[in-house]
Amino acid sequence: MAREDQSGDWAGRFSPSLDEIESIAIETLARLPQEFRALCGDLIIQIADFPDDQIVEDMGLDTPFDLMGLFEGQGIGQRFSLQTGDTPNRITLFRRAILDYWAEHQETLGDIVAHVLIHEIGHHFGLSDADIQAIEDQAE
Repeated sequence: MAREDQSGDWAGRFSPSLDEIESIAIETLARLPQEFRALCGDLIIQIADFPDDQIVEDMGLDTPFDLMGLFEGQGIGQRFSLQTGDTPNRITLFRRAILDYWAEHQETLGDIVAHVLIHEIGHHFGLSDADIQAIEDQAE
């Protein structure tokens, strides 16, 4: 394909919207094994452009672009601890940070969204970042 044909493909395109990122996340979730999906039954998945200022401050982020996804709630292993005021477990994917990462790397947008979503589902399962990294390293 000639270079001008490729640029023509991109010339009229916009960056993926919140809804389009959500569609990729939903497709990713649907491809997970049934056993994992069953454990995600009450998990809320949402898409936002950026984390709010409180999250940026609480996490000590230099910039909101530093966070592509966030799990909030209690991991599955913590559900039976004595706590009140339970809120539903929620994963938020941050579109602008994901798009920024996509623009700087040689990965497909679908692969990036899937990676971030699965990483945050790992937190829903009660895994730490180190646990998730060890699993990813073994998978490679």
